[in-house]
Amino acid sequence: MVSKVLIVDDSPAELQNLKNILSDAGCVVSTATSGSEAVKKALSEKPNVIFMDVIMPEMDGFAATRELSNNTATKAIPVVFVTSKAQKADKMWAQMQGGKGYVTKPYTADQIVEQLKAVG
Repeated sequence: MVSKVLIVDDSPAELQNLKNILSDAGCVVSTATSGSEAVKKALSEKPNVIFMDVIMPEMDGFAATRELSNNTATKAIPVVFVTSKAQKADKMWAQMQGGKGYVTKPYTADQIVEQLKAVG
């Protein structure tokens, strides 16, 4: 089965990098550049997995994931955080918001694909 993946990051370079990794892994990829856009796209596109940055304008990744987790239409979509926030407290908070995975930047393609397999 081909995974539909939504990548959320306000950095064009990060979006492109993740898009390349996940496209190479056989995924159909769409992107968003803010938490609020991610919530809208998750509702309309129903991705299998969301790779979510934390620090973004408008609505951060934690707030967006909270919103997704509280919506019956999107709460089953696993969210994997991809972030520069590497503290243990950040990881714990991410889980409390509904995150199913956590990758710290800089990451390798293998780490992203492993997360995809783990939550998919």
